[in-house]
Amino acid sequence: MKKTALVIMAAGIGSRFGKGIKQLEPVGPNGEIIMDYSIYDALEAGFNKVVFIIRRDLEEDFKKIIGKRIEKITEVEYAFQEKEDLPEGFSCPADRTKPWGTGQAVLACREILDEPFVVINADDYYGKEAFHKVHEYLVQDHCEEEKLQICMAGFILGNTLSDNGSVTRGVCHVNEEGKLTGVTETHNIVKTADGAAVEEEDKSLTPLDVKSLVSMNMWGLTPAFIKILEEGFVKFLANVKEGDLKAEYLLPTIVDQLIGEDKAEVSVLKTNDTWLGVTYQEDKYAVKDAFEQLIQEGVYTSPLYTD
Repeated sequence: MKKTALVIMAAGIGSRFGKGIKQLEPVGPNGEIIMDYSIYDALEAGFNKVVFIIRRDLEEDFKKIIGKRIEKITEVEYAFQEKEDLPEGFSCPADRTKPWGTGQAVLACREILDEPFVVINADDYYGKEAFHKVHEYLVQDHCEEEKLQICMAGFILGNTLSDNGSVTRGVCHVNEEGKLTGVTETHNIVKTADGAAVEEEDKSLTPLDVKSLVSMNMWGLTPAFIKILEEGFVKFLANVKEGDLKAEYLLPTIVDQLIGEDKAEVSVLKTNDTWLGVTYQEDKYAVKDAFEQLIQEGVYTSPLYTD
């Protein structure tokens, strides 16, 4: 069986770990959190290794809350994203408070990843279909001599909206061959009363196609991508303006640049599953109801894991 890994970006969990942090909000009837369901779906799809990207100072608490439970059912590794983890010749500004974004997060795994992998956010529920499609793509042989071959799960915009406020989504541009040609970061997307979607800006409303595909930061990547990340991070840091304490090295931007330079080919794998996440405090009630419904339909067992 080909080795494939699930990489979960969880370094964004703050210092108030376990006290109102949305990534750790119980959503299942037995205290399951969103990460539990993502891991369950990934393992079911065929992934056989889990890598948690966390902050080093939260390692003990993280293992207590979820890590040790997952270690009982699959191989687990930990990577640590720290703002001071920079290439030789660079130093972190003293006033910077956060790490350098999702690109640096994946780069933190450079010593422990030598297999194809899917990377996801800790606080997003993606559904089963996306994991199966990404895994199927990753276990195939792809020639990367001319271009990097990677993939992303494309979610239907209408399936990713919140009833409780606006969201930001990366609207995908896809050609006839199903390849990504670009991503437009679209802010303030609001769900209307009739289920449509509009972009709200300066009191003007721009209708959006609810059937368009969006990126939810679920990427199917290869070890070759990490080498590109290393080279790109040096260039990124060299161009950060003095005094800019919020610059981030982000996966969508990196992928978009690779496409523009004709260095990568990105297959967009459409999924019909509904995204779930706690963007707003009020969302947690709808998310809990959704998981209860999935359990009633037999999609998940309760409890999710049994000893």
